[in-house]
Amino acid sequence: MIILACPGQGSQTPGFLSPWLDLDGVPELLAGFSDAAGIDIVQHGTVSDADTIRDTAIAQPLIVAAGLVAAHALSARGVMAGIGGVAGHSVGEFTAAAVSGVVDDETALRLVRVRALAMAHAASVESTGMSAVLGGDPAEVVAAAESAGLSAANYNGGGQIVVAGRRDDLATFASAPPTGTRVIALQVAGAFHTRFMEDARAELASAVAGAEAHDPTLPLWTNNDGSRVEHGTRFLDLLVTQVASPVRWDACMNAFADAGATGLIEVAPAGALTGLARRGLKGLPTVAIKTPDDLQAAADLVAA
Repeated sequence: MIILACPGQGSQTPGFLSPWLDLDGVPELLAGFSDAAGIDIVQHGTVSDADTIRDTAIAQPLIVAAGLVAAHALSARGVMAGIGGVAGHSVGEFTAAAVSGVVDDETALRLVRVRALAMAHAASVESTGMSAVLGGDPAEVVAAAESAGLSAANYNGGGQIVVAGRRDDLATFASAPPTGTRVIALQVAGAFHTRFMEDARAELASAVAGAEAHDPTLPLWTNNDGSRVEHGTRFLDLLVTQVASPVRWDACMNAFADAGATGLIEVAPAGALTGLARRGLKGLPTVAIKTPDDLQAAADLVAA
């Protein structure tokens, strides 16, 4: 079983969409995505600088659009027929929802725009952020974070937990980190997947209530607990819950292994999830689709 993995916020880099515009149909596809998302996807994916695309309101639709472009390119080459399941990390779950047929592309982008604006607003209320904690005992890391007034926001597996909360508390935590760990401040605007996002969750819930959902056509796993979700309405409900709840990518990777995964392909803007797979699913073949040049490697993995 080949897993298609859809990355989350922080994967984007300036200009990363430029090579994709050379593929037939991609400019037209992105024009439609821009209309649905209410932002100029092409501009932000080709010429906007790092600070601009770090803005949550721009980053989230941009990442979902890029993942869908890569998925369409895989489909055009017949590769999607060999994909055995799909999952996304954080905002990548909206990409996964579209790839699996729970919603159409335009609905995914419309909903993620609501999510992005709501989370950006929630993040502006108080000075909060996130830090990656590498190494150490997971239970000790979580306990130390909670003692510092922080929350575990992402259980990424492969020896990485992301903690989140007020920036002063993050600084205190980093000044005396748990034994055997390294703390890296992340360039994000707020404490995502924590109680600081409760208002954003309520706003997304209103938007999701009007969305048409279908049951997934591919096995689809949730960040909630790594379980497989078989009903589209349930998955949309979980997308709402996830805004203010931890991402359990570690549980997703465990589920991939239990399902007999034989490889993992990460759609654009790729790199983060294949990196986690190399540590959390040791020996599993992976392909990171960063540019169209990587599509053949994905096809080869499926063929193998």
